[in-house]
Amino acid sequence: MWRFIKRLLIGKPLKTLDEGTQQLTRTKALALLSSDALSSVAYGTEQITTALLAAGTVALWWQLPIAGLVLILLAAIVLSYRQIIHAYPGGGGAYVVTSENWGRNAGLVAGGSLLVDYMLTVAVSVASGTEAITSALPMLRPYTVAIAIMMILILMAINLRGLRESATFLTVPVYFFIVMMLLLIGFGFYNILTGKIQYHATAAVGTSFAGATPLLFMLAFSSGSSSLTGVEAISNAVPNFKKPKARNAAATLGIMAIILGLFFGGITFMSYWFGLVPNSQVTLLSQIGEKAFGHGALFYVFQVSTALILAVAANTGFSAFPQLAYNLAKDKFMPHIYLDKGDRLSYSNGIMSLAVGAILLVLIFNGSTERLIPLYAIGVFVPFTLSQSGMIRHWLREKSGRWVAKIFINFVGATISAVLVITLMVLHFGSVWPYFLIMPLLIQVFRRINRHYRLVAKQLRVISEEPVKRHTYSGSTVIVMVSNLTKVTAQAIDYAKSIGDVVIAMHVSFDSNPQKERKLGEEFKREFPDIRYVDIHSSYRSITEPAVRFVDEINKGADSRNHTLTILIPRFVPRHSWQNALHNQNSVRLHNALANRNVIVSMYYYHLKE
Repeated sequence: MWRFIKRLLIGKPLKTLDEGTQQLTRTKALALLSSDALSSVAYGTEQITTALLAAGTVALWWQLPIAGLVLILLAAIVLSYRQIIHAYPGGGGAYVVTSENWGRNAGLVAGGSLLVDYMLTVAVSVASGTEAITSALPMLRPYTVAIAIMMILILMAINLRGLRESATFLTVPVYFFIVMMLLLIGFGFYNILTGKIQYHATAAVGTSFAGATPLLFMLAFSSGSSSLTGVEAISNAVPNFKKPKARNAAATLGIMAIILGLFFGGITFMSYWFGLVPNSQVTLLSQIGEKAFGHGALFYVFQVSTALILAVAANTGFSAFPQLAYNLAKDKFMPHIYLDKGDRLSYSNGIMSLAVGAILLVLIFNGSTERLIPLYAIGVFVPFTLSQSGMIRHWLREKSGRWVAKIFINFVGATISAVLVITLMVLHFGSVWPYFLIMPLLIQVFRRINRHYRLVAKQLRVISEEPVKRHTYSGSTVIVMVSNLTKVTAQAIDYAKSIGDVVIAMHVSFDSNPQKERKLGEEFKREFPDIRYVDIHSSYRSITEPAVRFVDEINKGADSRNHTLTILIPRFVPRHSWQNALHNQNSVRLHNALANRNVIVSMYYYHLKE
């Protein structure tokens, strides 16, 4: 049943040789990797105007210079990440760049920040999509958390089907939104140029106002810079592109930046021209849509496209997190399970881990994640700062091509990103303080994992400077765990006799039926008179503890005789996997308990035919 459900949801396994068919064209990569960045136009301008409104509507003209600075930062970041794509075509983005140029610890800060940020990306994006759905259908508001979790599970299932299928699925909502945004900007500017919509700005550009402080400017700028989240995702996923990988990835990043810049700039200008003010009941983008399209069919179609892009924006995290987890696991800072590809050639463990993390965030914050946006932003701009400053060191070392111009671009991006990080820390400390707890803990986890892998490698390495200590054993002792006298027990005893010089049968008995236990001992001795049979009494109905104590005692004797000690656990295997639930799992518990002892533990399987 489970296999049928898995195949229904995920599809048939793909051969390793089919990996080339899963790589992305520019068209599909744009849909798969840009949904988060493009969706930010739905709230980026609103974040700026909301912050400015603290000084009154007269301050709203500041949204134009702030948007200009955001676009400069976007240009610097995109040009920098295009450099990263060509300089580091193996993927990994900020983590790889920072590790190579600033050292491993700084690299772990960049990688850890992005891992957490991708979880936040999914949680925030899904919450925004859920809000759009419940705004249209208020009767669904009591089910906000359930809807958000369902959306995460759907996105997880889509991504488990592989890159190509998830990209195909996302093509419709992403390109639908792009088309509707182009129509919005086209209709809006047509109405402005033809005079159908008069100039209604709340204040002319250059108007002075009380409260015009650098602090207000930076507060609004840091809020609006949330529009740049998700830009780095393409640099992490370079290996997923068709050849030439670096060129296709860089071109896709450039196309995404042009679209994002056009949308963000157009939305901000129309917000200023129309004199719109943030409203808790209606989003700024919705107000602009109503101005451009009127209240007809196009307006509602536009609302649907906005809800769809917000709902699927989380997919950028599902695309970027597994690739970043792969790079960290490759460097032995995350478990090696993140190196494995699933049936559909996707990094399925990374996809499922991201889904679990995002669901936990949704549950903790009850489906409302507005408080996470500053934390979400700092998780992006710390890696931005580290990677772009790292590229300055890279070009100073390489001095290839137009390295001076490249350094200037990286310097602009790194400086603005660093200022934003400081601003977020100062002005939004109440929201970003968890970052200073999460990152040290995460880096400590990375180091512990790395230390474990290094110690394992050191202990298991055969070829080393030290001579390998070999051991010659004089014999073998085998202990067979006996629950009752059956075919599987009998065959296990026969097998033990073939591999062991000394064979011991061990049974754990309880108080419940002493006569039955005594009868089992007599039957065993009749069947196997040459095998030592040991009955261990347990007053507390525990099998594992008496067994472990007995094995420890026998192990001491085996060491003194220079014998290996093998524990053989008989186990019958039902014909159908679901039938395992009908039987106790004592053999598995024994195996797990004895695996920690310095002995050989082996299962003897007897397969049932019916």
